[in-house]
Amino acid sequence: MPHLTKAQLAELTAKLQETKSALTEQLSDNDHYGMNESMRDNTNELSQIDNHPGDLGSEVFERGKDLALTEHHEMHLARVEDALERIEDGSYGYCATCGKPISYERLRAIPETAYCKDHSPQSFVSAKRPIEEIYLSPPFGRTSLDEREDQNGFDGEDAWQIVESYGTSNSPAMAEDREIDDYNDMEIEASDELDGFVEPYESFVATDIYGKNVCFYRNGVYRKHMSATEHLDSEDSLGTGPNTY
Repeated sequence: MPHLTKAQLAELTAKLQETKSALTEQLSDNDHYGMNESMRDNTNELSQIDNHPGDLGSEVFERGKDLALTEHHEMHLARVEDALERIEDGSYGYCATCGKPISYERLRAIPETAYCKDHSPQSFVSAKRPIEEIYLSPPFGRTSLDEREDQNGFDGEDAWQIVESYGTSNSPAMAEDREIDDYNDMEIEASDELDGFVEPYESFVATDIYGKNVCFYRNGVYRKHMSATEHLDSEDSLGTGPNTY
């Protein structure tokens, strides 16, 4: 025995037909949001070459919005038409997954639904992710070897650090560490790694090819070394340093 009365079914049928008419008229009046026209027709120009990139960007954005609205309304219309077909064959009002009756209250809210509340596909967050993310995880994709205990060679992260050392558009607010007071300290793990050096002082002390003419490169490691030395000297002067007796 149908769980919907004739009056309820007639009410739902009328709502579906009204929605179908509205959607069909909306898609027809605006010609599917202008999707049948090219961008050249919209701007009344023969070429986009001499236009400012911002103008073309606005056109692309509007075209993307039109495409999204068209797909949304076409999908809604397809669901409405499918619901009307289910009314004709007598399967309307029953869940397509479990076969149990769909409550009248839910049908009044969503007349075109083919699922009960427990099996509605729209109630689940999709776990599907873009295929590109496989190559972006972990950071630096497949070229990152930091997670492997048997690898300590040059990897994608090291390559990025070298490029990053020439400068980026990042600000201290985007740094990994919380306390960053120098743009030179923003590189990824740069303060903890010594590329090509064994001891920290080797990164800022240099000589000529004969081992003479010692000079210092005042990089980040040099500044930290000098800051630590000044701190130790101040402790020694107060008699609190590790070498005082």
